[in-house]
Amino acid sequence: MADSVACIAIKDGKILIAHRNPTGQMGGRWEFPGGKVDEGENCEQAIAREMREEFGVKAEACEKICEGEFFHNGKKNTLHAYEISLEHDGITRPFALTEHTEYKWVTIDEIPTDNFVDSDLGIYEKVKNFVEKKISS
Repeated sequence: MADSVACIAIKDGKILIAHRNPTGQMGGRWEFPGGKVDEGENCEQAIAREMREEFGVKAEACEKICEGEFFHNGKKNTLHAYEISLEHDGITRPFALTEHTEYKWVTIDEIPTDNFVDSDLGIYEKVKNFVEKKISS
C-alpha cells in the first residue's frame, strides 16, 4: 500500500486548491495540494517536500485531519490529510508552480462544484467538518 498526503491550508475561512497540469490521468482536475510519500519519508516530511517542489513555498504539517483509501492503477493507497501552515499565501507573492496551472482560495462549499480528483472527494466530508469547526472557533 502506498501513502499520499493532502495539504489543507486555511486562510480567512478559505482553502487552497490547485488545478493540475493537463497531462496524466488526473490532468486538468482540481485537488488539494500534496502528493506521494516517498520511501523513507513520513507524512510531515512529504508535506514539506511536496509544497517546496510544487509551489516553491515552505510548509509545515500542523494537525492531522483524517485519512481515506483510494485505488490508483489498481493499487490501494492511503491518503492522509493534514492542516498545514505556509510561509506566505501566494497572493502578494505568487507561488512558483511546477505541477499545476493555477491555484485559488475557495470556501469549503465550493470544492464539490469544481472538477475535483476522486481521492480528495473521498475525504471531502471529513475535511469539511474539520474546516467548519476551525472557522467557527
